[in-house]
Amino acid sequence: MAVSRRLFIEFYLDEDVSVLVADLLRARGFVVSTTLEAGNLGCQDGQQLEYAARQRKTLLTHNRADFERLAQQYFSLGQTHCGIIIAVRRFPHEIVQRLLVILNQITADEMENQLYYI
Repeated sequence: MAVSRRLFIEFYLDEDVSVLVADLLRARGFVVSTTLEAGNLGCQDGQQLEYAARQRKTLLTHNRADFERLAQQYFSLGQTHCGIIIAVRRFPHEIVQRLLVILNQITADEMENQLYYI
């Protein structure tokens, strides 16, 4: 069975990330979903990461402490996720500019199990 290669990172935005970030990324042609659209508002952080991993999406969050812990837990257990990006709270346009640097340099396959800070 052939392994499917993924070039472009697709995002899943945690509920405290502005939906404007999703809109700005979509305007540039990227695939993005939000917790609201997925019906996952109020879910625990572990559930959010599990959902993102099942959907093969990179999770974007502002929640550094919890997602650093979850990334370490996934690593310890040998579990796979499609990447976590922790963004300092900034204006949505600035977050998108920082994301575009990653999107122009890293493929979705390369993002697997990675933790980035922007």
